[in-house]
Amino acid sequence: MKELISTEIHDITREIIADYDKKRHIDKLDVFNQPDTKVIYELIQELVRVAYPGFTKDKSYRIYDIRNNLSMVIEDIAFRLNKQIAIALRYGEHPDEEKLEATRLEAQKITLAFLRRIPEIREYLATDVEAVFDGDPAAESADEIIFAYPGLYAITIFRFAHVLYELGVPVIPRIMTELAHSKTGIDINPGAKIGKYFMIDHGTGIVIGETTEIGEHVKVYQGVTLGALSTSGGRKLFNKKRHPTIEDHVTIYSGASILGGDTVIGCGSVIGGNVFLTKSIAPDTKVSVKNQELRYNQGRREIQEVEADPDAAWFYVI
Repeated sequence: MKELISTEIHDITREIIADYDKKRHIDKLDVFNQPDTKVIYELIQELVRVAYPGFTKDKSYRIYDIRNNLSMVIEDIAFRLNKQIAIALRYGEHPDEEKLEATRLEAQKITLAFLRRIPEIREYLATDVEAVFDGDPAAESADEIIFAYPGLYAITIFRFAHVLYELGVPVIPRIMTELAHSKTGIDINPGAKIGKYFMIDHGTGIVIGETTEIGEHVKVYQGVTLGALSTSGGRKLFNKKRHPTIEDHVTIYSGASILGGDTVIGCGSVIGGNVFLTKSIAPDTKVSVKNQELRYNQGRREIQEVEADPDAAWFYVI
C-alpha cells in the first residue's frame, strides 16, 4: 500500500491544486484578505468581559483594580476590531492605495461609533437579565443567569453583533451570532430588531430571522421559529421584510412557528406550543392547538382516551 500511495500521491496532489484554477467562489486562496474568525471569537470573549465585568476574567488577570484591567481590554478591542472591520470593508476587493486609506478611515469611525454604544448595549442587557430572572422560577439569582444561561449568552452576542450590523459592517456580525448559534443552538440573525426585557428560556432550536421585529417584554421558549413564509424567491427577497413582527408583552411557547413578513402578533398575545401561524392576530389573543386525540394500546386491547377538557390548550412551561 505504501508503494502504491507514493507512486500516485504526487499526481493526485497536482490534480487537486489545478482544481483551484476554475475561478469559482470556493477557489479563493487569499487567506490574509478576509476576517479572521479566531480573532473575532477572542473579541467576543473580551466583549462579554466588558458586558459583565464582575463575572469573567482571563488567565493573565493580575491587576487588583478591575477598572484598569478593563481599560486595557477596551483598548485591545479597539485595536483588533478596527483591523478586522477594515478587512471586512474591503473583503473580495483589490483596492488601490487611495481606497485602502479610505477604508482604514471608515473602519476607525465605525470602531469608535461601536465603542460609544457599549453603554447602550449594557443597558439593554441589564433589562434582559431582569426579564429572565422575573420570568424563570428556576433561576436562583441574577448571577446564575449571567454565569450559566445559554439564552442570555446568545442575546449578549446578538446585542453586540446587531450594532455592528447597523453600522454597516459586513460578515463580522454573522460570524459572531453563528458562534453563539454553535454553542447554544439559538440562531438569531444580527439584522433582527429586538427590544428591551427579552427573555429566552431553555433556548435550544430557536430561530429568529433577519427582518424579525420584536418589541419589549417578549418571552420565547425552546424550538420557536420566527421565519420567512417562503424562500422560493431566493435573492429577489433580499432587503425585503420576510419575517414576522412580534409586539410588546407577547409570550411564544415551545415549538411554535410564526412565519411571514406581513404577520404581526398583537401586543399581549400568547402563542401556545406547536402552533403554526402565517397570518396576523389581534392584540390580547390566545392561540393554541386543541389537545390531540391520543390512543393507548395494552397488548391487543385498545383503551379509549377519556374525553379531554374542550378548553384545554398547549400552554406550558418547563
